[in-house]
Amino acid sequence: MKHKPLPIGVEDFKRLVDNGYYFVDKTLMIKELLENKETVNLFTRPRRFGKTLNMSMLQRFFEATGKSNAYLFDGLKIATYPEYMAYQGQYPVISISLKSMKQASYTDAFYMYKNLIAKEYEKHKIILESNQILESEKEIFRNIMEQRADQNVYLNSIRTLSDILAKYYKKNVIILIDEYDVPLENAYHEGFYDDMTNLIRSCFESALKTNPSLEFAVLTGCLRVSRESIFTGLNNLKTYSITKNKFSQYFGFTQEEMQEILQTFSLEQYAETIAKWYDGYRFGLTEIYNPWSVLNCIDSYLQNDMVACEPYWSNTSSNRIVKRLIEESNERTKSMVEELINGTPIHTQIFEDVTYGTIDVNQDYIWSFLLFTGYLKIISCETVGDETYYDMVIPNVEIKSIYKNTIRSWFIDHINRDNRTDILESVIHADAEKLEDLLCTWLTNTISCFDEQENYYHGFVTGLVSGFNGYMVVSNRESGNGRFDLVVKQRSRWHHAAILEFKVVEKYNQMTKACEDALRQIEEKDYEASLRDEQYENIAKLGICFCQKRCRVKSGGVDHFEY
Repeated sequence: MKHKPLPIGVEDFKRLVDNGYYFVDKTLMIKELLENKETVNLFTRPRRFGKTLNMSMLQRFFEATGKSNAYLFDGLKIATYPEYMAYQGQYPVISISLKSMKQASYTDAFYMYKNLIAKEYEKHKIILESNQILESEKEIFRNIMEQRADQNVYLNSIRTLSDILAKYYKKNVIILIDEYDVPLENAYHEGFYDDMTNLIRSCFESALKTNPSLEFAVLTGCLRVSRESIFTGLNNLKTYSITKNKFSQYFGFTQEEMQEILQTFSLEQYAETIAKWYDGYRFGLTEIYNPWSVLNCIDSYLQNDMVACEPYWSNTSSNRIVKRLIEESNERTKSMVEELINGTPIHTQIFEDVTYGTIDVNQDYIWSFLLFTGYLKIISCETVGDETYYDMVIPNVEIKSIYKNTIRSWFIDHINRDNRTDILESVIHADAEKLEDLLCTWLTNTISCFDEQENYYHGFVTGLVSGFNGYMVVSNRESGNGRFDLVVKQRSRWHHAAILEFKVVEKYNQMTKACEDALRQIEEKDYEASLRDEQYENIAKLGICFCQKRCRVKSGGVDHFEY
């Protein structure tokens, strides 16, 4: 049976329907939006959770066009409500997406904004043929469309367009602004946050605050806007964040939708694995799957790829804030990150109005930011006096891998900036006391992933002893009667080599014995065999045991050989 193609990366509702892509029907969002009767609606969700496709759906439903788009909704859920289908194609619509405003400077970002506005004006250039529009209005329209207007004119350009369209159509305008905070996030990282905040406020305030030409507006982003001062005094803004239950089922895939998807593509046997990787989000009271990752995973299963479940979302969503959290974390924050990675919930307050501009004010704000951008989920809450505290965990395997990979990347960058010659020397000469002190210091200063146990510590030491000119590191190779954990050896001179065997224990009083067991294992399994075959002259032996942030090292001495 041939299935409909998966709409991976398809964000235009019309293209999706016209080309017969598989579609998870979210059209009842239109009904709920009309019943809601709010003037300005802000939906905050993580990136890649269907915001742009929903905005395209709203545009195709409401906008007045020469050729009707009503057929796009045939057979969909909204079509069963004729009283709401009566709104189809009845309004002028201004639709702008700011997701492409990721430039390195304010000048370039403003140029991109002018380009976006010009394209939106061009979509409505039919009004230039109308006798209802004044010549002075047409002149302003042309100047903006052709990007010849003065800079200040663009600050009011959305309001200007809405007034002209309302005059032409004799109907108020619907304004859709997608990913409003992408330029704010980018500007925060690039260093021109205040300039970008002023631009967004100037452009949107007149269009949304006191605009008699506005029917209603919908905005999307990751974070709410109250502290941005973008809409100062805007009392008709209604925010639907991930903590709110209303509209919760319209972004991402619900459990019921997920079951239908798996049945459609005959992949029910992978339900548990997919849930472990991409489920775990909670919007209001609704359990949600990451739609981007699910579609990519299903496509991999259908292609019979060797590995289907991967961290697809990490390639599309900025992880810079997680990297910054790890790099700038204090001891308390490091401890909380470790708790999260190891499966322990963190207990903290949530600030709904956290924004990019407030992250540096209080490091505790970072947890709210991570929640609203999709890196954490709430599992419970309690109110103490007038304050509410939340228990939060990492949602799923995919997000956990992002934390771990970011930590590994940070650790590698960090060790590459430090002189680790003393570590190499203590390994080569089997100086157990010195190596133990050095490893304990590094463990204390970094974030650890204890859930991986020996694999984590193995990678930890490998990173510390790698990258030296004239030396190579070999891991998990057969030698003698088994496989050693790690060998460090000179590349060409064959003077020095070292065998490192690792153990991990749960209690501190077990560490010394574990080190001795490691040394005994080196001897009994003759891990020196391959190094003797290569005629290394000095072979050091080290038994290393880890327990949480502690390390114990025992030396088996250095064996000397003459050939």
